[in-house]
Amino acid sequence: MSDEPENFTLALLRKIDGKVDSLREEMATKSDVADVRSELRSEIHSLRADVGSDIMNLEKQIKELEKRLSDQISGLRRSVMEYHSSQIGHGVLLTEFEERLRRLEEHVGLTPEGH
Repeated sequence: MSDEPENFTLALLRKIDGKVDSLREEMATKSDVADVRSELRSEIHSLRADVGSDIMNLEKQIKELEKRLSDQISGLRRSVMEYHSSQIGHGVLLTEFEERLRRLEEHVGLTPEGH
């Protein structure tokens, strides 16, 4: 009877030892972890450079759009000023309030009084 528990214990220990060996084979070594860390750092630096480049391109595009919009607004402002100047010369200039009132009266269907 004393041989059986020893054999059983030895069998369990051998089984555990085999599992530990298979786990050791699957575990990453410090070298493996260092390699992965190095690759990740390299990829992160590359990604930072790509993102930085993309941001600079977007800023350039935004500045170009701002300039085009500013040019369009300036052109519109110039056209309005020229129109008002020509209308002043003809004596037909309405103030902004009078123009809005006229549009409102037309929209509501009222006859303009005093115009």
